[in-house]
Order: sequence, then structure tokens, then C-alpha cells
Amino acid sequence: MISRELENRLKDALSNIPAVALLGSRQVGKTTLAIKIAESFTTKKSIYLDLESDADRSKLLNAEAFLKTHFNELIIIDEVQQMPDLFRTLRVIIDQRKRAGEPNAQFLLLGSASRDLLNQSSETLAGRILYLELTPFSIKELVENQDFNFSLEKLWLRGGYPDSYLANSETASWDWRTGFVSTYVERDIPRAGLGISPSRMRNLWTMLAHLQGQQLNLSALGKGLDVSHTTTRNYLDILTELFMVRQLPTWSGNTKKRLVKSPKVYIRDSGILHRLLMIQDFQHLLGHPVVGYSWEGFVIENIINSLSDQWQASYYRSAEQTEIDLILEKGNEKWAIEIKRNLTPKVPAGFIRASEDIKATRKFLLYNGTETFPMNGEIEAMGILEFLKLVGS
Repeated sequence: MISRELENRLKDALSNIPAVALLGSRQVGKTTLAIKIAESFTTKKSIYLDLESDADRSKLLNAEAFLKTHFNELIIIDEVQQMPDLFRTLRVIIDQRKRAGEPNAQFLLLGSASRDLLNQSSETLAGRILYLELTPFSIKELVENQDFNFSLEKLWLRGGYPDSYLANSETASWDWRTGFVSTYVERDIPRAGLGISPSRMRNLWTMLAHLQGQQLNLSALGKGLDVSHTTTRNYLDILTELFMVRQLPTWSGNTKKRLVKSPKVYIRDSGILHRLLMIQDFQHLLGHPVVGYSWEGFVIENIINSLSDQWQASYYRSAEQTEIDLILEKGNEKWAIEIKRNLTPKVPAGFIRASEDIKATRKFLLYNGTETFPMNGEIEAMGILEFLKLVGS
């Protein structure tokens, strides 16, 4: 099951742009989507290369010669971050095709590293490539898909990775997430060129899980890992670039208040968060100290993943502890969002004051319910499903 919206956007991009990069963490379905897209091009042949395969890598020892033999085909290259020098060759071929007046849809690149990380280690394809991100299952796409009986609780507990969410049992989901974490720690992160032992990276990941939704303190993290805060920053940035961690920045607008400057940190997938914290079932989750922050991160991740790139997301916290969990800005719109998990939410006074500080155009309280109703202070209370429809409209 793949988001229809992303699938249609990808098809459109391949019809208009020489290269499209579909990025996202491992096991989110990039290869499945790429093959489905290739099959939809009935007038164009396709070839699939996996750069984790020695056989496919050997085909690209003379990449320019090989790719030119498939000049009129859609070439799908998986795990493209494994060969950063390949981007230089792609640029040459794309420019040659452009001069020859050839149509687009030449390259579909799949990668498990972010755009920024790819551009740091390769020649840029600026003006020749569009980057799209495929995330784990979201609330929005599961609700829109009529083939599944959507469970918000199950998605929150297990997370959105397909093999975890669709597992036949809680035990099977748990085992999959165990293997996923081990593979990332022992194989994928070392391949990113980060000089950190698997045990130290697992410790960092677990420490971040316990700090879910809290402000980043690099010095404290570094002390726990016995490394400098600069090294800790490097480790954290790599986890961010590999789609494991989200760093939510502070609001950058003008106010007379003294603001906290450190970003808030979240493990992006709630299922991975719960595996790192050894939360094995829903009752355990409800009684765990991290439950509120887990729900906050789950909601924020679903919201940000549903936004177009015209929106900016941040949070607000002043030295007086007035706070806004999430601020969304687009043009003249400035939305302040408070996130609560209970069914009878109350609006914190600090949220109202903070909304005044930033001059919010709309104020929302998102709670674990389905009804939409007004609250004091021109605040709109609504469930996450209704809010996702609002931001997607």
C-alpha cells in the first residue's frame, strides 16, 4: 500500500524532470513503489540496479558506457548513496539527452539518506532533479486506503513501517523492529562513514528515546556517551540525515521574550521509539512516563509528513516556560498548536500567552477525540484526523 498522492506526484515528476530521487529510510517501500511506477510506463522499458548488489555495482564500473546502452529506458538505481561519484556521470548523460531533445523520465534514484547528505558527498544535480520523501505509513494514507481496517492505537504502538504495522501479532511486530534497530546500528550507520561503535550508537539512540520531545542538550548527551558535544552533534545529525530522528527547530520570529534556542528532538517512528524503550504492549505504553511525549511526537510527525514544502514547522518556548508544541507557517498564516492525548483537554494559560507573543492567526488544540468545537480564547479543538484533512486541503 502506497500513498496515492505520492504515487501520482512521482509519475508526474518522471514525465517532466530528467531525474527523480525517492528518499526515505530503509524498509518503507521505496523499491515496491519504484517497480510499480516502472510497470506503469507501458511505452518505455526499465532497468533496475541495486547498488548493494556486487553484480549490479560491477555493471557501473564504466558507468557512462553502461548507462548509454540503456539510453531510452527508465533506469532505477537503488541505494544510490552507495556510489556518490555516480552523480557526476548522471549529470553528463542528462545534459547530453537534453541537447539531443530526448524526453524525460531517464533516472529514478532511490536512497536511504537525505538530500543534504547526498549533496555533501556527490556532485549536485541542481536544476535536473526533484527530491521526494517516502515516509512510513501515516494516519492519512491508512484512513484513505479502504483495504485496511485502520487502528490509530495500533499505528501509534507499532509505528508506520509496513512490516511492523501489518505484522500478524504484537510479537511479530516487536521482532521485526528488533531486527530493524540492530541492522541500522550494526550495518547502515557504519556504512554512512560515521566512526562510532554499534554499542555507543545504540546507547545514543536509547538516550534520545528517553528524551523524546525534550530540548536538546548536547553537553549532557556527550557526557553520557563520553564524547565531546561536537562529536555528539555529528552523531545526531547523521541519525537525522538517515530519517531516524527529527530535530524540531525553535521559532525564529520577532518577540520581546527571551526564547529557548535548542531544538526539540524526536525519534521519528513511534514503533521504533517504543522498541528502544522496551514498551511491548498498549497497556505498558499508557503507564509509561514517556506516553505524553510519545503521543506528541506521533502527532507532530504525521502533521509534518502531510505538509507541502510551502509550510515551515517549529516550536516556541520562552524563558518563562510559555510554550507552543508546534507552529505552522505559510505566507501570512501562523498556526499555533497544542497537543493533548486525553479526551477532556484543557488549554494551558502558557499556550494562550505564547500564541499572543507570536501573533498566531489560528489556534488549535488537538486531542484524542473526534469532535470539533470552539474553546475560550478563539481556540479550535479537534481530533488529529480532522486536522490532517484541514492542512491537506
